[in-house]
Amino acid sequence: MTAKPERLHIQLSGATRRELGLARGEALRSTLAASYAKYAELFRVLGVTEALEREGVERTLAALKGWRPEVIAEFEGIAEAAGVDFAQVVALNARTEILALAPRASSECSTATAQIDGRRFGVQTWDWHIELDPFWHTQEIAGPGHRYAGLTEQGILSKIGVNSAGLALHFNILGHRDDRPDGVPMHVLSSIVLAECGSVTEAIELIREAPVTSSSAFTMLDAARAVSVEMSPAGVFVIEEREGSVQRTNNFQSDVPLAAQKSEIYEPDSSARLALVRERLAAASVADTTAMVQLLVTGEGQPPLTCPCVSGLGESTGS
Repeated sequence: MTAKPERLHIQLSGATRRELGLARGEALRSTLAASYAKYAELFRVLGVTEALEREGVERTLAALKGWRPEVIAEFEGIAEAAGVDFAQVVALNARTEILALAPRASSECSTATAQIDGRRFGVQTWDWHIELDPFWHTQEIAGPGHRYAGLTEQGILSKIGVNSAGLALHFNILGHRDDRPDGVPMHVLSSIVLAECGSVTEAIELIREAPVTSSSAFTMLDAARAVSVEMSPAGVFVIEEREGSVQRTNNFQSDVPLAAQKSEIYEPDSSARLALVRERLAAASVADTTAMVQLLVTGEGQPPLTCPCVSGLGESTGS
């Protein structure tokens, strides 16, 4: 059996977002073009044409220009140092928003938080397309604001992470019928939250003022609080922890966005996964981090909290 290659880990630093972009582009120079090519293939398979992708890029840039123009400079730095087209970098970072234009769906993730000995912990699966497995990595970022570390995909600023102030962020996609690429991309918003916010409360305040036109949930925790924040074109809705835990899959839990949910995308799978996690939490206390991981391990005949690794674009990888 061939040994699996070691997962890439990058460490980036810069005094400005453009400098961070240049550092990221240099670190990913040999692989970023291939990452975009695989995403372009996924877009087409799921029904997003080249014209729709270009339109999504243009609308995303217009939103960022009025909210955080320094992020555009970061994208430019990535493209310049990696030797790829600027629009490809934008498309990667707006992949959630561009995929919202697709008539077909992808499998997704499960998340839970718990309190162990008075401390809060979070755990998440990230179930995504196996063809994209070579193009994710871990990272450490030291730029303007808080330092943060986490997991993301090639060329994408941020996904799951924790910052030097002790704020942790988990990421689950949601689907609303009004989703469109006219606001800040969720992967950019993750980066902004981790760099600028020192607590769950600060993060919620920032998210509420961000131009959000697509749907995801950030499940966030610090020493004092754990929440799952549902974002959509219908607004921002905060779900507080109950009995020391927050649980999240890919369906809305708040009534207002739920009324216009794209249920055909993630249901009934998402609700079944959520019910299983809650059943496990009700049946036994979470005594340690090993038990937290077991919350999200799929058993025989159970809903897919972790997806099997199967080949063929459009399928998923358990992670």
